[in-house]
Amino acid sequence: MGRPARLGHFRRGRGAPTESAADAATRQLTEAAGAVVSLRVKALRNARSAATLGTERTGSGVVIAPSGLVLTIGYLVLEADQVEVTDAKGRTVPATVAAYDHATGFGLVRPFAPLAPKPIRLGASRSVESGDRVLVATTGEGGLSVATVVARRPFAGYWEYLIEGALFTAPPRLDHSGAALINKDGELVGIGSLLVMDALKPGERFPGNMFVPVELLEPILAEMIATGRQKAGRRPWLGVNAMEDDGRLRVLRVTEESPADEAGLRPGDVILGLGAVPVKDLGAFYRALWDAGSPGVEVLLRVLQEGEVRLIRVKSMDRLDFLRRKPTI
Repeated sequence: MGRPARLGHFRRGRGAPTESAADAATRQLTEAAGAVVSLRVKALRNARSAATLGTERTGSGVVIAPSGLVLTIGYLVLEADQVEVTDAKGRTVPATVAAYDHATGFGLVRPFAPLAPKPIRLGASRSVESGDRVLVATTGEGGLSVATVVARRPFAGYWEYLIEGALFTAPPRLDHSGAALINKDGELVGIGSLLVMDALKPGERFPGNMFVPVELLEPILAEMIATGRQKAGRRPWLGVNAMEDDGRLRVLRVTEESPADEAGLRPGDVILGLGAVPVKDLGAFYRALWDAGSPGVEVLLRVLQEGEVRLIRVKSMDRLDFLRRKPTI
């Protein structure tokens, strides 16, 4: 867990600021932290994501609009049945999921009644560099803490997920889900996603957190609000969880009833290639898959299975079509 933040001492650069500048900076950071809310989510009883995420989920979010719209990490609200939002003053209101985007990992939640917090400003996360001091704000036990950005690089997740410019911070926070990453100007630059063991460099043990940069949100925010997703986020999905293992992609888990499961992929299989493209890392695999066409396209996997190289055809689908939705009245 990070150490408690002393907002009056959270600054960059040399030299002590004037008292008025310090007071202004403290007010900015206090207002920004006040925009953080807590989320309590109950997933559908038959949610497909329950096996990995459970049905009772808690985390944080950040108010980003005067309407009370809350930005959070999307896995908290997958297949949600009930959502509650609690602001810093302790007011709890029911909410609905306004949008989810698998490509970025962002989720949007809309409370049914206004919330007290003033919306946070969205910052330029592309300007965040290694060595920058940042504030991590949650509604969990840790509250506020100061962290250091230790890396900024692409991140490939085992669940068919790839983003550019992910922000990695240390020390790690355990209550990272939906946490706000705030720069020295009181602006939101990232949303908390994961606890990772190699924050500094891939393959090198150095615990920290991964944050999704808000620069990925700005180009798609209006579309997400209007349609509940972004059109460009519709990609072929197989339902394979894989890891990089000594220059190979080894299947860790296959989602039950997913296209990969129906096609016969199994845990322990090694994915050697997709079509004519050899794949040795997650990034290459995902790019080849997404370049194959739209959801529904059939792809040919070259797989090492039970000691034999086999060709397995998998008909992909849109992941959102696989997930279950709350029935509408």
